[in-house]
Amino acid sequence: QVHVEESGGGSVQAGGSLRLSCKTSGFTFSSYCMYWFRQAPGKEREVVATVDTGGEPTYVDSVKNRFTASRDNAIEALYLEMNSLNTEDTAMYYCAASLWRCYSGGKNIDYFGQGTQVTVSS
Repeated sequence: QVHVEESGGGSVQAGGSLRLSCKTSGFTFSSYCMYWFRQAPGKEREVVATVDTGGEPTYVDSVKNRFTASRDNAIEALYLEMNSLNTEDTAMYYCAASLWRCYSGGKNIDYFGQGTQVTVSS
């Protein structure tokens, strides 16, 4: 049974930091491209970061130099370190996995978590 669970969300003031975690089980984590998506109210879901099977991350322009995505294949976990948060980062954040190569548009997703809420206040 596949399990994808995010944690670490919360409420912070602008300029603050949060670290999201995603624990997984039930699939061969090391073979999957891992994604962090987010969706704000009234907006489309967007890919925030990808981490390929070799651990190489990519980021959407709006979070470059502020967010750091990483993975630990040994414990089948994905992380997102978020610094210098601003109100535009307020959203539900989702962890996702794809057996396809990483794609900035986030297609061919096999598994999604339930999400963790991040709220940034000014």
